[in-house]
Amino acid sequence: MARYTSIGHRFWVMFSLWVAAISVVTALGVYAAANSSRTAIARQELDRESIYYGQQLVRNPQTPLPDTWLLRGYLRAPGAPADMVPARLVNLTPGYHQIAQPDGTEGTVLVSDTPRGRLFLLFNNDRPNSVVMLFGLIPVVLVVLIIYLATWLTYRASRKALSPVIALAKVVRRWNPDHPDPASLAPDRLPAASDSDVEVLVAALYNFANRLDAFVERERNFTRDASHELRTPLTVMKIAVDVLADEDMSPFAQRSLARIRRSVREMEALIETFLVLARESDAGLRDEDFLANDVVAAEVTRYRELLAGKPVQLAMVEHARFALHAPPRVFAVMIGNLIRNACLYTEQGSVTVEVEANDVRVADTGSGMSEEDLERAFQPFYRGSRTGRRGHGIGLAIVRRIADRYHWQVTLESALGKGTTATAHFPAAQPPDAALPGPVAAREQMTHDETAR
Repeated sequence: MARYTSIGHRFWVMFSLWVAAISVVTALGVYAAANSSRTAIARQELDRESIYYGQQLVRNPQTPLPDTWLLRGYLRAPGAPADMVPARLVNLTPGYHQIAQPDGTEGTVLVSDTPRGRLFLLFNNDRPNSVVMLFGLIPVVLVVLIIYLATWLTYRASRKALSPVIALAKVVRRWNPDHPDPASLAPDRLPAASDSDVEVLVAALYNFANRLDAFVERERNFTRDASHELRTPLTVMKIAVDVLADEDMSPFAQRSLARIRRSVREMEALIETFLVLARESDAGLRDEDFLANDVVAAEVTRYRELLAGKPVQLAMVEHARFALHAPPRVFAVMIGNLIRNACLYTEQGSVTVEVEANDVRVADTGSGMSEEDLERAFQPFYRGSRTGRRGHGIGLAIVRRIADRYHWQVTLESALGKGTTATAHFPAAQPPDAALPGPVAAREQMTHDETAR
């Protein structure tokens, strides 16, 4: 899952990188400019001093050599001994040279020939460096400060312009779709929008939240009311079928009555599923610790009637026992739908329900499913190519919905003509002792039993 990064954080990172880039480029630029300007100044001063000294020699051959804070000259007349010039300069040829001085500073030397001999002019590069840096750095610092100020003002203006969007993002991030609160998205509860686009976005989200809330409420009411209202006629049908079963009827009528009974059982299971889902959406089902094996056994017994008249054996195999902390009816609906599907699409052979340490596996020897059927098996109202007119196409969709809600896992494995295996995995499975009542619950149960007696 990608990590969420707010717009404000991105702006802060962007402007920080921008300021850092300006600082680095400025520092490198000042350093490069100082070095290049120092060399240029040295050569310019040496050229000027060489020309000036040559002109002075023409006027006065006894003109003394330059000897200042920045520049010093040496002259080696023809035939003069070599020690008239420092050893580090004596072998230099005419032109510019960079040398290291005894005090560790760097110097630029201009060697030229004059009528009096070879002239060596030595310029100390490091001495004017502080002046160069001072006069070069001051305007650069001023420019950088202006850029920093402009960047800061731009950042504040951008944050202010995006503040309604940031506030809206925080509200939407905290919004719970399971318990929607459209009032939290009301335009008057958010900061004033800086432009019409944000106002349009806020209004659209507010209207969408209201419509979503109304839609969810209608769905819950319809599912709850329809499930309750349909249970009464189904009860009447069950009683009528049981009464007719005691009558003396022909074999054809008995087979028809058996089909009616199976259809009533299927509809009863379907309506019970809808009712459980409606109550689960309304947070009407309480989580509790229960032994999964007992619920699975009850569902196996419940759906054994679907196999009446079929050469199919329904068996439950317990390799282990485990407990869960969840609504037992939701777990029963999920396992019941898996068993029901296996019984419905198996005409002969067996349906085996196996309970592992944290799994429940339902394997059948039915018609199986193709690869396309497996990919679409959990889609609502999808019935495989080999199912004919059987089923409603919502059993596995309900299983997936429940599994996603409680962070359970459901997988299907199938082969055409060999059968299907559905595995429900429960990562939060607990030891069977977790389903035993605690001391308080045990005392309450004992009190209830004594009262009942």
